[in-house]
Amino acid sequence: MNYKEIQELLKMINRSEITEFKIKEGDFSLTIKANRGQDNQVIVQQMQPAQSIQMPVSAPPAAVATPAAQPAESAPNATEAAPKAADADLITIKSPIVGTFYRSASPDKPPFIKVGDIVKPGQVVCIVEAMKLFNEIESDVSGKVVKIITEDASPVEYDQVLFLIDPKG
Repeated sequence: MNYKEIQELLKMINRSEITEFKIKEGDFSLTIKANRGQDNQVIVQQMQPAQSIQMPVSAPPAAVATPAAQPAESAPNATEAAPKAADADLITIKSPIVGTFYRSASPDKPPFIKVGDIVKPGQVVCIVEAMKLFNEIESDVSGKVVKIITEDASPVEYDQVLFLIDPKG
């Protein structure tokens, strides 16, 4: 289903009295729930890997697009994961893209880095999968890995903190 087809579908649902609509097409699943008199909510979910697509809805009243099945406490967001005042001398490695975070190249391979390892600029520290492309994330800094913030195989946002590095280590 392409973007234009989804827009047309949203327009038809907004003109009707339908309150919930679900469609599944291969790995693509779309659920639309319209609470008449409240904000409309659109959930678009790709079944594999754990990614979601957010789309704006142009419908009265205000519309809200949210990712499907996102656990409230599954992964800290970038602001929660920022180092505390005591960790002010630590450097962060952040995700340059939105996607799914992986600590190793495959489930049967060892992680790229562990807590206590020394990293150097240009060293691969993790992979972030975005739209079925596996992007190797390299360190820009050198130092000792103090903490791995993000859980393996969890979704990450742009600029979300992934690792804390001690440059003195």
